[in-house]
Amino acid sequence: MTSTPRIRARSFDDAAALYSANRPGYPGELFDALEVLAGRGLRGARVADVGAGTGIATGLLRARGADVVAVEPGDGMAAEFRRANPGIPLVRGDGDRLPLVTGGFDFLTYAQAWHWTDPARSVPEARRVLRPGGALALWWNDMDPTVPWIAEQDERIRTLFDADGLTFRTLPPGPAFATREVRWSRRIPLDVHLANHASHSAFLMLGPAGTQEFLDAERARLAALFPDGTVEERYVVTLGVAVM
Repeated sequence: MTSTPRIRARSFDDAAALYSANRPGYPGELFDALEVLAGRGLRGARVADVGAGTGIATGLLRARGADVVAVEPGDGMAAEFRRANPGIPLVRGDGDRLPLVTGGFDFLTYAQAWHWTDPARSVPEARRVLRPGGALALWWNDMDPTVPWIAEQDERIRTLFDADGLTFRTLPPGPAFATREVRWSRRIPLDVHLANHASHSAFLMLGPAGTQEFLDAERARLAALFPDGTVEERYVVTLGVAVM
């Protein structure tokens, strides 16, 4: 099967519970930076979180006081979202065809999701649904490659998939984006670290056998580095905000 972006995006549906249980959240400093770059607060703002997945970012936006609605195309992810966030409205759709009213939102957010869109469609859709002065916010949360063990692991992953990195995670031309980087970390069991990797689309497309072989080798390497079984994952969130 050809691995198109749409097929890769929908690969999460069969692993929604794995995704929800093991993916990292986002630090409060990210939302502080979002408010600064947007020039307004989230409290009381009308927000659409697109490609919401299981609701990791959506729930944090609501906790900041936003009036938030989620947009998610995948059946499995939507089911997990509803289980975890019963009080947050969810509509089915994607960034290329937003099922949202014109001019109805102060923020349009994409947490780890913009790269699944076609910017030729998703940028005009963002302009359509945002109110004048509304903000389009895109962010990606990646492990910090300045940490030696993370850089070494990243190289093994690139070699496995014959990939050149995350260059597809780019801001679209047109809107004037202001950017920030937010660094943070979390301490988790080694099993959670490995399951986090298993929840990524590349491993989901690789299949159980190939994924398990890679994770078993990583377990052996990291057990020596983290003998107490607790891994400190250090992250960099790259945020771009464009006031439309």
